[in-house]
Amino acid sequence: MTAPHIWEMIGLALAFSVPVVLIGALVIKLAQSWSLAVSMVALVLIPTVATFTGVLGASGFMVNDSFESFGVVLVIVSVVTIPAAVMLARHQARKMVWEDQIRESEHAAEVSRRRLVAFVSHDLRTPLAGIRAVSEAIADGVLADHEIRDHARHIEQETIRLSEMVDDLFEMSKINAGAIQPVFDRVALDEVVDDVLSAHRITAERAGVTLRADLPDEPVRVIGSDRALVRVLSNLVANAIAHTPDGGRVALSVGRDERGAWARVDDTGVGIDEADLARVFDIAYRGSNGRVPRSDASLPSGSGLGLAIAAGLVQAHHGTVTAYNLESGARLEVRLPLAGEA
Repeated sequence: MTAPHIWEMIGLALAFSVPVVLIGALVIKLAQSWSLAVSMVALVLIPTVATFTGVLGASGFMVNDSFESFGVVLVIVSVVTIPAAVMLARHQARKMVWEDQIRESEHAAEVSRRRLVAFVSHDLRTPLAGIRAVSEAIADGVLADHEIRDHARHIEQETIRLSEMVDDLFEMSKINAGAIQPVFDRVALDEVVDDVLSAHRITAERAGVTLRADLPDEPVRVIGSDRALVRVLSNLVANAIAHTPDGGRVALSVGRDERGAWARVDDTGVGIDEADLARVFDIAYRGSNGRVPRSDASLPSGSGLGLAIAAGLVQAHHGTVTAYNLESGARLEVRLPLAGEA
């Protein structure tokens, strides 16, 4: 074969294969917004089709036995590689989604951790500073006997507050670590409500708030942990009492509908600012509408983590918790899957 003939074949091969490569590159670029599987198939087909058209052009469209054999080989290669490319693309797409989810989860955990650290550093400092000041005054002997008793009660109250805060921080750390695994059983929500009312009736009376329950005639049963659900509704009720002024009402009700079981805590407080509704269950988030000032300093002030803990426990029960305003006050609503009929 002479040199001019070789260069002629090279020119023909390039003339027929290069356009295929350029068109394939354009397809791959467009396919980036379509599907990863399309991109992978295009990557497999481009060299196969380019080779086929290049050989066809270089042979002057002379289809002989050798060319037919060559074509059969290319078809077999395509049949084998294209399904493999699709499977690889799907695997790669799932891997990319998983990696994105992991990165988002890690970022959210880091943001949550920073908020929690900032919250703890601020809220632990306040009661500790009070305890230290009172202790120094007692140690210096500048207080009368009756003042010592009053300050001792103040230390006791602040110590209880610190203990509750530490308990809430421990609970929140377990939720963030995904270590919350409630022991699920059939639970009647009306029994949970009874426990919650018993725990908060005295606090509500001292705050001047009427606490009542609205229960259906038939028990509403869910699959969950009675202890965890008592904690959820207790946190919601405590938050409602804290934001309801003297003379107001807090109502705890349960029921069921086509979407499952629900438990609602309604109050007649100042409501929730619209800008805060989407964030009231975030860790260490304080809305613009603060707690109602109380003259009784011994009333529980809470750790500020109650709603975040409630949201984490509800999520562990495969449920949801939402907040929205009523005509007067606010409503916190928990949704849970109903237990199957026995």
